[in-house]
Amino acid sequence: MKIRTPGDLGALIRERRIKLGLDQRSLALKAGTSRQWVVAVEKGKSGAAIGLILRTLQALKVSLEMSEGATPSGRTPSKNRASPPVDINRILSSLRKPRK
Repeated sequence: MKIRTPGDLGALIRERRIKLGLDQRSLALKAGTSRQWVVAVEKGKSGAAIGLILRTLQALKVSLEMSEGATPSGRTPSKNRASPPVDINRILSSLRKPRK
């Protein structure tokens, strides 16, 4: 499934949750978030924290794949300008607040 909008992501999360027989409260407990947050994400609310999204997908046993080809704008990237791989762990680590 291609995820292009917050609504697409919400639909994926809802479909997978139902397929696994989870209610919103159970998913929230597994993902370490609130039921209200799950409701909002399933409705396609934008601006959800990436860390919570990733934890929720992990709780649902959903893996992400990146495919080469068209960019979100619909254009095919130039062969001369290959994109470097994205290190999501490094990005998330840089966003975490240092502990005192």
